[in-house]
Amino acid sequence: MPFEEQLSDSLRRTGDSFRLDDRPALVEGGLRRGRRAILRRRTAAVTGSVVALTLVGFGGAYAGGMFDGGGVHRVSVAGPSESGPRAVTGDQMVKTLKSLLPGGKLTKTAGRGSGGAPPPLAYGVYDDGQGKGAISLVVDRISPSAVAQFMKESGCGSAVMVRHDSCTAETLADGSWLKIDKGYEYPDHRAETKDWTASLVTPEGYRVDVSEWNAAAEKGAPVSRPEPPLSSAQLKSLVTAGAWKPVLATLPAPEKQSAGGAPESGTPDPSAASVQKALLQSLPKNLKVSGRGSQDGYAFAVVNDGKGESLVQINVQRKMSDVTPQGDRTTLPNGTVLGLNKQVGEKGGAGVVQWTADAVAPDGFRVVVSAFNTGDQASAATRTEPVLTLAELKAIALDPKWRKLR
Repeated sequence: MPFEEQLSDSLRRTGDSFRLDDRPALVEGGLRRGRRAILRRRTAAVTGSVVALTLVGFGGAYAGGMFDGGGVHRVSVAGPSESGPRAVTGDQMVKTLKSLLPGGKLTKTAGRGSGGAPPPLAYGVYDDGQGKGAISLVVDRISPSAVAQFMKESGCGSAVMVRHDSCTAETLADGSWLKIDKGYEYPDHRAETKDWTASLVTPEGYRVDVSEWNAAAEKGAPVSRPEPPLSSAQLKSLVTAGAWKPVLATLPAPEKQSAGGAPESGTPDPSAASVQKALLQSLPKNLKVSGRGSQDGYAFAVVNDGKGESLVQINVQRKMSDVTPQGDRTTLPNGTVLGLNKQVGEKGGAGVVQWTADAVAPDGFRVVVSAFNTGDQASAATRTEPVLTLAELKAIALDPKWRKLR
């Protein structure tokens, strides 16, 4: 199949896979709310074809000090014109990426330029003589008002929810924020494909994000080397290179946005602290809490009643009236649609099950709470059933206190 057809097919299949009624993805999306429009991750590049990166949340940079540092290649991919910076092409994006790599070859390339709604990107399969590794890079821009929340919600995260070998996040001298995450494509390690990322965002909202794998494709390709080709230092140099400055200069000023890229409007999600506190108060008093975490609109707790650990997590969302709860559905007298569902866990842990209560009110206010029979979805079950029954999950989901959170 020609590359263009592979790309088109990949984009179509990826688009079909993002469903607003995909409850498990939305629940887990609480930890990645800054990337909510994307429901993660760098959706499959199939045997060298670039994928639906338009759906991905990206990190990045543009601050003058960060892009003017020494030791990086400088490539003028676009120059100013009377009407402002000229748009760059996909070919220019690829050439810039290639110029910043430490030797080797970049093949099976694809790129997208500026001037349209999807952000510019460059993709290729890099080979430094020690094995092929796919690399993708995207530049983007968010509202400065969303930067603080983006950094908060895009951090390294709890080890309970994110499996990785290492993750560091730091604020650089110019105020830009850099995260380098060395993780895996599959949290259950069904394949040893590693996914290393470097993400940078500046105070002005300019973002650059790069991902690399130790295989010739994100998914569907065998591991070709022990680790992805670029080291942490090389990833940092790549996202902070001054060569991206002309590209970023072509990006239009965004609307005032939330961290997830959507215009801000209406009442914000309840704070991380309030959701965490309310969740713990909703749990039976005999449970021992061994782990917890939260962000705005989301919280989780790892609890134990003496019969094994169990993960409980909750999302409190607004404007979700287009979502249909899954499982056994009933419509309550006040118009709230309630779904109760039992299903197999989706993170690959042996014997893991997930029980969920999902309540969507007529005005779109949604509370979805799940419990697992393990403290870590990617690890094997630690008990026969989750610590909470469906009846208990239902009571939590329908509790009016969630609307009172600020």
